[in-house]
Amino acid sequence: MTDLTFPVQPAVLITIIGETVLKERIIKLLKSHNVSGYTISQVQGEGGHGRRLADMAGYNTNIEIKTIVSLEVSDAIFWALKDEQGKHALIAFRHNVEAFY
Repeated sequence: MTDLTFPVQPAVLITIIGETVLKERIIKLLKSHNVSGYTISQVQGEGGHGRRLADMAGYNTNIEIKTIVSLEVSDAIFWALKDEQGKHALIAFRHNVEAFY
């Protein structure tokens, strides 16, 4: 029997870039919203909080975390991230996507 349902569905891709010190807090936040998966990468760059070269492990380094969620969950995650924004280098953005997951 063939399932004729299109294999993708609307979703939101969230990208969070922040100081490495935020890693465990962000993971805990994602899990509290039942996020089923995420990807973490070490990244470097320059922005409003200065240059992040990732030259020493754990010092002056950034991570990028990506996850796919519903629009409602992305709203909740963004509100929670707002609390960390003034304390740490942090940026988050989202895109509407179609996902197969």
